[in-house]
Amino acid sequence: MVITMRLSNFISAVVLALMLGTQMLTPLHASAYLADQTVIRQQDSQTQADIKASLNSDRFKDIYVSVKNGVLVLSGTVDLCAYKEEAEKKAQQNRNASAVRNEIQIAGPRVPDKELQRKLVEKVQYDRVGYGTTPFNAIGVSVRDGVATLGGHAYGPTDKDSAISVVTHTRGVLDVIDEIEVDPVSPMDDHIRIQAARSIYGYPPLNKYAIDPGKPIRISVQNGNVTLFGVVDSQIDKDIASVLANGVPGIFKVTNRLEVASESPQRE
Repeated sequence: MVITMRLSNFISAVVLALMLGTQMLTPLHASAYLADQTVIRQQDSQTQADIKASLNSDRFKDIYVSVKNGVLVLSGTVDLCAYKEEAEKKAQQNRNASAVRNEIQIAGPRVPDKELQRKLVEKVQYDRVGYGTTPFNAIGVSVRDGVATLGGHAYGPTDKDSAISVVTHTRGVLDVIDEIEVDPVSPMDDHIRIQAARSIYGYPPLNKYAIDPGKPIRISVQNGNVTLFGVVDSQIDKDIASVLANGVPGIFKVTNRLEVASESPQRE
């Protein structure tokens, strides 16, 4: 009986030592292990308090924070996707958080995908109007199950960030997938953009597409390659725009993705 109990205790000690990645557990090792666990728990408690303090705004009032072994979990609800992303960024700034798991849900009624997409497309179309870059942004939006995917091209990082911000601050958006490409910085490309815009909008029959700032013929340029986006009234307008763009010196290739209004489900 005594031999059996000793053997059992020996096996338990060996297993625990292997689990801890140490040599045979001794009272000293056990004491050190317990001390380490106490330090970890104290650090987790402090991290949790720090994160809660950083989320003291009213928009984060329904967020819950838990920390275990440095892994931080955010749960609860917020009104906007932007708040969910902001909470995660604040959590990631804590130097004691080894990882952040964002399980925050977006509160409020669900918006049908078609309705939400229509709303987002319009918002992105008119974003950055007045900054001079609108005709050179070609950012598209699609929505599925409340998740908005942004794609296409942005003239610069500011235009990309602005479009994402517009979408994440829209009620009904549950998450955002960013697939926007930022066009390369190039003096040559900038020259081509300006010349192509002057050529297209300077042609009287196409000048009408400059009237509505949210619905221009969009001119996207990457390393001398031009792509035209948007919706025009007729096939003739589409063909003329392509011819005018091709006439700009320095352009390597023109891809015409303009849609004709009668063939397009919505004017973009």
